[in-house]
Amino acid sequence: MVASFECVTRSSRSVEEMFDLARSIDAHTESQAASAEEAVGGVTRGLIGAGQDVTWTARHFGIRFSLTSAITEFEPPRRFVDEQTRGPFASFRHEHVFEPADSGSVMIDRIRFAAPLGPLGRVAEKLVLEPYLRRLIAERGAFLAGPSIAPATG
Repeated sequence: MVASFECVTRSSRSVEEMFDLARSIDAHTESQAASAEEAVGGVTRGLIGAGQDVTWTARHFGIRFSLTSAITEFEPPRRFVDEQTRGPFASFRHEHVFEPADSGSVMIDRIRFAAPLGPLGRVAEKLVLEPYLRRLIAERGAFLAGPSIAPATG
């Protein structure tokens, strides 16, 4: 079974800025500092692009994980997709979509993943992994969006 969710982040930044921040290895590392996420293979600094991959190590649930993902679709500055090529999930696909908005841009993260371990994995997907991943993606989005801008008063 495959689990999925969508996370929408609004930002005062432009579509182009958000597109580049979302594919920045350095920004990703900063946004996930709590899990000690580190790029250790492939593209380890700067901007990742079409056909490139990155291997991450991180600590989640007290366990050290390694995951390699590749950019499988790339349509600057509107969309890109990264997919796990090696790692703990049976499958993992992350689509990043960027749309202009009156006050900047909207970033839409669409996540589809399947846990390993058959029926036990399906239970883990819904009870543990989906809420955990949803929180990580929301935190990352807020980090990339930058500080909120207070509405103008007149």
